[in-house]
Amino acid sequence: MQMRPKRIDRLLNPNERIQIPGGRKVLREILAGGQSFLWGEVQNNRWRGVHLGKAYEVDLDDDNMLTVSCLTPGTDYTSEAISQYFGCQKPFLEYSDSLPWRSDKVLEQAIRGFPGLRILRQCPEVTLLSFLLSPQKRIEQIRVGLLKISSNWGDSILEGLYAPPSWDRLSTVEEIELRSCGIGYRAKSIARTARFLADHPGYLHKIESLPTEEARERLLQLPGVGRKIADCVLLFSYGRLESFPIDTWIGRFMRESYGLDDYTDDQIQTFARAHFGENAGLAQQYFFAAARNG
Repeated sequence: MQMRPKRIDRLLNPNERIQIPGGRKVLREILAGGQSFLWGEVQNNRWRGVHLGKAYEVDLDDDNMLTVSCLTPGTDYTSEAISQYFGCQKPFLEYSDSLPWRSDKVLEQAIRGFPGLRILRQCPEVTLLSFLLSPQKRIEQIRVGLLKISSNWGDSILEGLYAPPSWDRLSTVEEIELRSCGIGYRAKSIARTARFLADHPGYLHKIESLPTEEARERLLQLPGVGRKIADCVLLFSYGRLESFPIDTWIGRFMRESYGLDDYTDDQIQTFARAHFGENAGLAQQYFFAAARNG
């Protein structure tokens, strides 16, 4: 029988503890609802995943407070990285309250359905790779493709858990090898982006300090990156909560819920920025949860 890895440490300080009012349903949506693709549910509603080359377990206690433990032995670590990942210092309940839910019944219903939903702050390199796998793919298919790439070219962290490979590593992998992971034509975008980033050292890091519109334009220069992928990277990696990614789910939801039948995606973007304001991306995530689970 496989032995369960020993928990090394509880990583969140008391003043950083997060309560998830919606409980395990909302925790599932945070970890497996289309933001990250590196978490899997294990025994007793516990989640296990990878962040910055280390393995973690996440759970909720009886008061729906988030608990995080590191499973990677023999490494130096602090709580800072995982605290930033979960946005412990970000007042997401206040962000939610700032949205126009009082006058918007569609938004109010979505927020009430997933109280405590928050946006993860992930590594840009991993988020970019994840969403380059996303065109015409469901969440589980994206996850399978990412895990296959990670097991082939990433570092083993724990039995069955691998860190996604760096873009430098991927720049040495041929497109035909990537296709062997079952990701189809997406292999071309990944191979071309890997070569682009190898030729432009620090490209993703430099985006961090740019204004959102300029940062988006920089992302759009990457092979295979369109508006939706760029906005996902901005929202889930760079903390640009004003970004409002539009995929098939969100496009359909917005058109049906707000009477925007004849709107293009660009026009929906304009509507979202005007109506939801600086936390439009959080509204988008509530809608994404509501659309998938409705």
